[in-house]
Amino acid sequence: MNTLLLAPELFTSEGGIARILRLYLKALCELSEPDGSVSIVAYNDPTFDSRDLRRYTNGRLADWAACNRSKIAFVKAAQRMSAKADLIVCGHIAQLPVAWAMRKLRGKKLHYTLVAHGIEVWRPFNRLENAALRGADRIWCVSEFTRRELLRHCKTPLTTTVVLPNALDPYLDIAEPVRSTSEFEILTVSRLSNSDSYKGIDHLIEALPAIRRDIPAARLRIVGRGDDLPRLHAAVKRLHLEPAVNFLGYVNDNELKRELAACRLFALPSQKEGFGLVFLEAMAHGKPCIGTRSGGIPEVITPESGMLVNYGNIPELAASCIQALRRTWDAQAIQNRAAEFSYPRFRDKLATVIPITA
Repeated sequence: MNTLLLAPELFTSEGGIARILRLYLKALCELSEPDGSVSIVAYNDPTFDSRDLRRYTNGRLADWAACNRSKIAFVKAAQRMSAKADLIVCGHIAQLPVAWAMRKLRGKKLHYTLVAHGIEVWRPFNRLENAALRGADRIWCVSEFTRRELLRHCKTPLTTTVVLPNALDPYLDIAEPVRSTSEFEILTVSRLSNSDSYKGIDHLIEALPAIRRDIPAARLRIVGRGDDLPRLHAAVKRLHLEPAVNFLGYVNDNELKRELAACRLFALPSQKEGFGLVFLEAMAHGKPCIGTRSGGIPEVITPESGMLVNYGNIPELAASCIQALRRTWDAQAIQNRAAEFSYPRFRDKLATVIPITA
């Protein structure tokens, strides 16, 4: 089988969508053996580093194009590579109309699927999107919540949609649980942009005074960058929390691993996570997680691996953080939960839901 992966981006950012699409790329290459091929077209990437390609592909990678945000280059590359493809995998609904158009050119011998991540499909669709969704052979949804929301807005056949949860990157080392170097340190990781204010970082800041009244040594470390930083800094100053909050900015993978190893608790009280890949990464380090009863998060966090709160409920968030910081958690049980979302399980599940066989 010859597969074409269309992606908004693969290596130009460390966002959740880019990270999971790298795993799709890796899995599709492995599943194409021994005589199939995989091609990739990425819209945002200005170029591909050969080291990145070698890491997530194998000898089955036949062609690739990094389009540097050029729509014309993206469509041209997709048209050229789809001529030899049996299957197009769309990494985002923004690429779905392109696959639909390629199907119109090639006919039903060309199949296409969509990876539905979260909020991008929790909404009404325009006429072109609806037509493209109804024409898809499969829609792979990262959570049951995302599947329900998509079906609520599009009358695509129920059997077209399947739940294919995200997975941990196989290059994320899951070592033996490490004892926290700070017993009362809370870590959060997020984009800090105005458009992502639903992530609830401000709620964590608002909850910190109540947490510190009970646990004076409690601290919050915030990983991320974006245009919402001035507002968040102002909230910290208003609440006189400067000694207790650290803004770390962007950190690389190794630095993030150190932060996860050092913290006592990971928290991201977000309202609109389709899945919440960062929770798995924290669990892989044996760390309990605080999330919300929103989106796909309850499908990831179990009572053994963390606690859930209602979005926007600051007193409940504070009380849960206090309880989680004081509780003795079974780090191995938390890691076992993360291992349920391993890359091999993801690849094997993907093999069963591809709409055509080699």
